[in-house]
Parts: sequence; C-alpha cells; structure tokens
Amino acid sequence: MTRENPTWGHRRIQGELTALGRPVAAPTIWKISKAAEIDPAPLRSGPTCKQLLTAQAHTILAVDFAHIDTVFLRRHHVLTQIEHTTRRVHITGITAHPTRTWVTQQARNLPMNLGDGAPQFRFLIRHRDRTSTSAFDTVFADTEIRTIRTPARAPRANTYAERWIGTLHRECLNHLLITGPRHLALVLRENVEHYNPPTPPIATSTPTSGQDHSPTPRPRDPTTAARPPRRPSPRIPARRMT
Repeated sequence: MTRENPTWGHRRIQGELTALGRPVAAPTIWKISKAAEIDPAPLRSGPTCKQLLTAQAHTILAVDFAHIDTVFLRRHHVLTQIEHTTRRVHITGITAHPTRTWVTQQARNLPMNLGDGAPQFRFLIRHRDRTSTSAFDTVFADTEIRTIRTPARAPRANTYAERWIGTLHRECLNHLLITGPRHLALVLRENVEHYNPPTPPIATSTPTSGQDHSPTPRPRDPTTAARPPRRPSPRIPARRMT
C-alpha cells in the first residue's frame, strides 16, 4: 500500500487497514516502513525544504543593515551582504544617514564587490526597510536578480544575515570602543578578513592501483649505540629466560 500510494503516510495506511478489518497500530506501520527503507510520505513525492534550499543556496544573496554606536553616541549604519553557499561576507558601505539615494547607489556597487561570482546569483533577500525602495529593486532587476522581501517583523526569514550581525557584535564590537567611521571601517575590514579565511586547496589525487603503499621503514642511525643485552634476573631461572 505504501509503494502504490506514495502520498499516504502511516496514519492514512492505518485507517485503510482498519476499514478492511485489519487494525494495526500506527507505530507498527512506521517500524515496518522504516525496516523496508521507505521514507515518510513528504519525502517520497519530492525533495524536502532543506534539500531544496541547499540546492538553490548558490543563487541566493542576503543583505541587511547593522547598527553600531560610537563612544560619542553617534549611530552608524553598515550595509552588509552574505552569500548563502560560502557564507562569505562583504561590507558594502558605512554611513550615518542611510538615505534612499545612498542605498540605491550601494545597490549599483554591489556587483563590483562580488566580482566574478555576481552572475550566479538569482535571488536577493532583504528586509522591508524604508530606504530600500522600488529603485533599489530595479537595479537588481536589470541584472536578472529577483528581490525577495521578508515578512514584516520576521527576522528569521533572513537568518544568515541576522546571524552574521549577531556574531559581529558578540565577538568583536561588544569588546571595543568605536570612535568614528574610520575606526569602524578598519575594525570591520579586519573582522571580515578573519571571518572569510582563504579556502585551502583539496588534494584530489588518489593512489595508483597495484602499487605498494606500505610505510617505508625508518633507516637506523649507525651512530646510535646498540641496545645492551638483557641481563638475567636472579629471581627467574635462566631456562625460562630463553
């Protein structure tokens, strides 16, 4: 019944068996399906939500504002962007007054910050900010990037950007006294360099079949003195030492 009806779960199968006069507990049906290596009903019809997002992660880019207060009680706004696949962070700009014109200009500069990886992105996640107007979305529409606005008061919809901003405050900014925009730009640059380490190359070579890959014995140093012979213990007979 499970193989012939991929959309049926163990509860549905339990009801059908009960209608046929074969009452079986739902946990029993689940154990039988698991022993037969049959996935639950939502996994049989298509990929899960996690698998779908993982497959599309290389095309998703997220942007968000981070608020930093200096020792002189002046607030600065930092526009950040993060790639969903590599989790690489880019600092787009720093300003004390994020106007609509400034945000639109930063949107034009965003492909230059991404470099060669800009053409692969197809979706941009952003919050419903007053400074991000239709002109902001039009800039990305010209580069065939679709802008997706998160629901109101739903920070979890932009999880990766929110997590990066939280990490920035917990591990860096909460331990420093920022004096101004120059100091802030220096701190952010060093923190991003630490957060985005260069990826080391992965060795893809495999050992050739038919070759002997046993470890080579270490050559003995001729200058090393030979180990002295073991002296017989007076408590053990000599015949038991051989």
